[in-house]
Amino acid sequence: MRTYQILYKSELNASQYEAVKHRDGPILVIAGAGTGKTRTLTYRVAHLIEDGVKPESILLLTFTRKASEEMLTRASKLLDYRCSQVTGGTFHAFANRTLRRFAKRLQFNHSFSILDTSDAQTVINNIRDAWNLNTRGRRFPNKATIAAIISKGVNKCKSISEIVSAEYSHFSDEILTLEKFKIAYQQKKRDQQAMDYDDLLVYLRDLLKNNDDVCKALSKQYQYIMVDEYQDTNIIQAEIIQLLATTHQNVMVVGDDAQSIYAFRGAHYKNIMNFPKQFSGTTIVKLEENYRSRQPILSMTNAIIEQAEESFQKSLFTTKKKGVQPRMIVLPDEENQSRFIVEMITKSSKKNKIKLKDMAVLFRSAFHSNHLEIQLKNHGIDFVKYGGLKFLDKLHVKDFLALLRIMVYPYDEQSWRRVFLMMENIGSKTAQKITQHIIDQQKGYQGLFSYTTRAKYAQHLESLKRMLESIEQETQLEYIARSVLSYYEPILERTVDNAPQRMTELKSIAEMLEKYESLDNFLVDMALDPPNSSVDDEAVLDEKDQTRLTLSTIHSAKGLEWRIVFIIWALDGRFPSYQSLENPEAMEEELRLMYVASTRAKEKLFITCPTNVYDRRLNDFLDQPSTFVSSLPKSLVDWHYVDD
Repeated sequence: MRTYQILYKSELNASQYEAVKHRDGPILVIAGAGTGKTRTLTYRVAHLIEDGVKPESILLLTFTRKASEEMLTRASKLLDYRCSQVTGGTFHAFANRTLRRFAKRLQFNHSFSILDTSDAQTVINNIRDAWNLNTRGRRFPNKATIAAIISKGVNKCKSISEIVSAEYSHFSDEILTLEKFKIAYQQKKRDQQAMDYDDLLVYLRDLLKNNDDVCKALSKQYQYIMVDEYQDTNIIQAEIIQLLATTHQNVMVVGDDAQSIYAFRGAHYKNIMNFPKQFSGTTIVKLEENYRSRQPILSMTNAIIEQAEESFQKSLFTTKKKGVQPRMIVLPDEENQSRFIVEMITKSSKKNKIKLKDMAVLFRSAFHSNHLEIQLKNHGIDFVKYGGLKFLDKLHVKDFLALLRIMVYPYDEQSWRRVFLMMENIGSKTAQKITQHIIDQQKGYQGLFSYTTRAKYAQHLESLKRMLESIEQETQLEYIARSVLSYYEPILERTVDNAPQRMTELKSIAEMLEKYESLDNFLVDMALDPPNSSVDDEAVLDEKDQTRLTLSTIHSAKGLEWRIVFIIWALDGRFPSYQSLENPEAMEEELRLMYVASTRAKEKLFITCPTNVYDRRLNDFLDQPSTFVSSLPKSLVDWHYVDD
């Protein structure tokens, strides 16, 4: 009988232990909110290795790099260094590594570039302009809408026609053009030796499906596969898992059907529901003991999810039996809602000594907090809102990365054009002309050196040439970063008012770069798993950022928790949205959204409903409390009505 270093049975609850000790064959772990999902996956990694499984034969797929790193770090502390040898990362990162290894099978160079969302839209816009689709009287979708239509088609495995008919019917006359546009977009990316995020998954799926030797080799290499947040996978990701398990059925997927809230970006709720059908003989384990919330909150959330048409039945419970019931506050209007939130936050902070960072206001859509934000500012309450402009979408950050990308990806037209458009006296046509010269030269960024001109912008080109020549043989990333920053700083000072602040952000990226082995690895990580802010480590965040109240969309709040949570706009027509009221599938997703929001609360939960709200689109007043709450047994919710 094997002796284990870790005392699994005493350190885990019964359900967690059952999942952890499972070795061979498929297993579905239904992990309710706050039930120790991460702990279970961490201990499973350690248990497999203690059981004699080689670390390099374990594949751990998560939805963020941070999640896999955290799990493997914890596992290493539990057991030893072997856990750090497990292959872990996101689906996209795993696809990137695998595709570079087998790039020739797909007629790609192993140094293909990855287009982020903004870069992909730039390629699309270039095609849109070249096709002259901006003619007067013609309403053709903009670059963001075209990108969304193509991406939704890929992720949902549907045709352009199906996506447009279902979600963009006002563009139904343009279906044929959009189908041709998608083909042109695919060809343009291939010409540039580039892939967007969706391509990474599609090409990996196709590689495995069309190359039996590769599929079997990878399946034999990764004998034990673990997938986190399986309810958020799309159809392609589920196919990839099935293909990787070709020579075995050793797949553990962990997730919660009740927290599937990403259908809008292609997540397929049925993946987790159908897993036992796709993998015969699946063991199902339910994690139901909650370590986050008090029982009155769990009793309400259990009742919310019982309304779902299709779900794995579970009932969350906790040893924290005492606590106050969730409160539903019905108010006369939005102004009174904001006033109530401000008063409760002020009272909780000053009288009950609860820190602002331990409270959160959650909402279905980002604009729902607009009025509240003004009131919070008026009362001097510091807050941070999640859902604004992403760090890598900032113009100065994209400029800096473009300067780095041209050194690694010689066919990256978007980056070359961006670099030239930073220069005075260079417009779109000239930028394209110089870019085409470089690509035609087939010499990488050295193609620029043979471009000569007497135009006004010549001095700017010479400045760029000098910078590139200075780092041509350089391998020290610190020197490369410093040289690029020195080149870019005067450009930034010429074009923006707050250059010092922006340079500080760029220096933080340069510091990240210095920790990498190669510029290529850094750029891949920036594309696949970018930081949300200039500093990705809480330890070095501004003190103020660690003390603020949180305002967040529910989608951005998933996986987080606070002592006190306010869910605002629980009003039919807002939450659920009026678009969902007549759509059963959309209503199911909104129900799960309410469940996710409610399970963020540890001690107190307030749900607010402003009434007497006029909706211009409907030309009617909204006054009915959210059906998700009003349909619950009255014994589970403490209702309060506030007069003006």
